[in-house]
Amino acid sequence: MEASNKRIIKVSLPIILGNLTQMMLGIIDSAMVGSISAILLAASALVNNILAIPFIMGMGLTFAISPLVASANGNKSYKSCAHIGFNGFVLVTIFAILIAVGLDWGSSIVYHLDQDPEVAAASEDYLVIMAWSSLPMLMFLALKQIADGLEFTRTAMMLSLLSIPINTFLNYIFIFGKFGMPEYGLYGAGLGTLISRIIIFIALLWILLKAPQFQKYRTDLSSSLTLEVSRLKELLRIGIPSSLQYAMESGAFAVSGIMIGWFGAVQQAAHQIAIGIASLTFMVSMGLSAAGSILVGNALGRGKVNDVRTIGRKTLIMGLIYGVICAVFFALTKDYMPYLFNSEAEVVAWASVLLVLAGVFQIPDAIQAIDIGLLRGLHDVRIPTIWISLAYWVVGIPFGYYLAFYQGMESSGIWYGLVIGLTVLSVTLTVRFFKVSRHSPIME
Repeated sequence: MEASNKRIIKVSLPIILGNLTQMMLGIIDSAMVGSISAILLAASALVNNILAIPFIMGMGLTFAISPLVASANGNKSYKSCAHIGFNGFVLVTIFAILIAVGLDWGSSIVYHLDQDPEVAAASEDYLVIMAWSSLPMLMFLALKQIADGLEFTRTAMMLSLLSIPINTFLNYIFIFGKFGMPEYGLYGAGLGTLISRIIIFIALLWILLKAPQFQKYRTDLSSSLTLEVSRLKELLRIGIPSSLQYAMESGAFAVSGIMIGWFGAVQQAAHQIAIGIASLTFMVSMGLSAAGSILVGNALGRGKVNDVRTIGRKTLIMGLIYGVICAVFFALTKDYMPYLFNSEAEVVAWASVLLVLAGVFQIPDAIQAIDIGLLRGLHDVRIPTIWISLAYWVVGIPFGYYLAFYQGMESSGIWYGLVIGLTVLSVTLTVRFFKVSRHSPIME
């Protein structure tokens, strides 16, 4: 294996594991409440769909931090790394507070989305607590992007791994009312998630401020912990389009989930199973995307322009191979995986159908995710945002709606639309990367 392959794997693997563990928290919540009833599983899906757009926008804002930190680190400008990180952290924290307050005040939205009345009633309190748990999670992700940009990717990974047993234990206590606690049900899953997220945020903050491996970045720290308009603008220049990119994507999936809810709680629960599993496997693609962004940014900072296309090509090949493996795995296990979440025959039958489609879209989904990361490393975010909006909202969602409601395919029609949109996006963004990496003024 060539050095560039090894470096991609070295940087991406801890990010992948960290992403997987965070997704596992959602899977654990779904599995534990799904064991109680399909109504609670569908309520969990509804809240996840509502939270998706604002939370992913917050995540997109954090993604501006790592390539800028990586470029500064590649240029050995260690003070700038801290300054970028602090300004990015403040931006993300403000945005996270706005999300939490807005969703708290607007929690009654669950009654206005034409969902099953029982599902809506079970969702409101869960939406409120999950909205507030977004605050420590986004603050944690902002700190994670600082560490990842410095290529200390194992730091956040270890904390994410630690959060799994913590969250599972807290869920057990609060969902089922153990050790003298009331039986909170779905709200208990949110309470466990909130506490576990607070713990890992505080732990990562302490590590960045105290651990010796970050010492050189803390030199003259007091002057680095200042807000600067030019720095904030730089972060927003990348962060806002990145937020919009992920909002376009997550919004498409959220709207798809809401439309599937119009077919009833059974198909909504089946969709939650399929999208939960697909989201878990997608974290590998996200890890490769983040690694590509960091390594491209670092290469630019070091002036190693020729490395950019090599990094991009090798990362895309890894993503393609991974997507094919996922497609085969989903097809082989479609009749078994749904039972991990729910045993109701109708739910399992629909989930099996949707898992096949989820497997197919793993291929273009991996490619487009990696392309987005590579282009972000080149600071190219405006045109990709336009392509993303067109692929999902002009192609994927309308086509899925047509198949679902006019061709009688119901929830599977929505998923066919997503596959088509992702395929269009993967092709256009790949062409964009190889064009920009050859001709971008940034690289001259």
